[in-house]
Amino acid sequence: MDSTETTAPHHEAPAFGNPDLPPEGVRNTVGDPASTRMTGPRNPVLESQFPSALTAPATDVSTQPFFWSSFTISPRRQQRGGWAREVTQRDFAISDEIAGVNMYLEPGGIRELHWHQTAEWAYMTRGRCRITTLSREGLPSVEDVESGDLWFFPAGLPHSLQGLGPDGAEFVLAFDDGDQSESNTLLLTDWFAHTPPEVLAKNFGVAQEVFKDIPLHNLWIFPGDEPGDLADDQAAAGVEWGATQPVIFRLSRSEPRHQNSGGSIHIADSSNYLASTTVAAALTIIEPGSMRELHWHPNADEWQYYLQGSARMTVFNTGPHANTTDFRAGDVGLVRRNLGHYVENTGDDQLIFIETFRSDHYEEVSLANWLSHLPPALVAQHLNIPEDVLATFPRGTQGIVPLR
Repeated sequence: MDSTETTAPHHEAPAFGNPDLPPEGVRNTVGDPASTRMTGPRNPVLESQFPSALTAPATDVSTQPFFWSSFTISPRRQQRGGWAREVTQRDFAISDEIAGVNMYLEPGGIRELHWHQTAEWAYMTRGRCRITTLSREGLPSVEDVESGDLWFFPAGLPHSLQGLGPDGAEFVLAFDDGDQSESNTLLLTDWFAHTPPEVLAKNFGVAQEVFKDIPLHNLWIFPGDEPGDLADDQAAAGVEWGATQPVIFRLSRSEPRHQNSGGSIHIADSSNYLASTTVAAALTIIEPGSMRELHWHPNADEWQYYLQGSARMTVFNTGPHANTTDFRAGDVGLVRRNLGHYVENTGDDQLIFIETFRSDHYEEVSLANWLSHLPPALVAQHLNIPEDVLATFPRGTQGIVPLR
């Protein structure tokens, strides 16, 4: 026996669910406890957040870019009237298609009149908000949105947001560019402050003195008087019913695309929400013990925002690479287009999260649906599973795995 054979470390034979060569995972360290020792500095708070990263499933292999972030670790910009925090590509490197903002406006609090160089999609998480905008034809919209509703403003179109009582408004924004920052917007007050007074006077047909008290610094978010009756504001703004495409959508009240004992998925894209031309979305609700089925999205990256509950997700990449991490309310996840994944409810409460995509339509490929539409003998030869067992697999797309 040569020296390499006598000194080579002993590993147990690969076990069920552990296909890695060379072997990876804690199950390969049985009889060698020293190999799992961690004696350096540790952060137990973060370790408790990521149990699946610290002790990964045996099926995980290699590494890939981290697909977790959170608004919780983002600095919160606080002003009188409300606050905002964001996750952009500068903070979350793999998210180049979507940037996210979490914002709160107190009752009466105003996100000042502004516009962006990207489109703005939003989901209301709590409270109520009054929004205003103009269409591409220059026609106004004034609407009230509440928890479970969406709005969409195309790039370049001006808008405002104002919290309503009794609790104000909290929402998440998704911009269709990972570089977009809520602190990098085109603001009404900035433009006025940096335009010569004589030009303002000429433009609006008034004396220069009218502009002597305009703010010299932008307002961004500021307290205001809570709006009155919606119909009065609509009349004052000149809203004409039916003249413009709706800019809001009641997502949580829409008919679900998938629904069973394991949960539901509500879809908003250009097929049922015509205004949303660059962002498609899914509101996903998963019951305890269930999971989002194994699937992938061929047309766009999936940017996730977790609203409630706890979850784990494994992302399968080429290589192969497969990595698992954990999510809780306030966290953000990202799955590149075409990468296989599932999302499992790991808690005792409903798991609720938003999936957004930079696309005008929603697409997914269900692994179960694919396999059920192939010649059974072909699948059996791939997986070494008898055809009569394959016949018991789900047929078609489930969306959510039903509770059994």
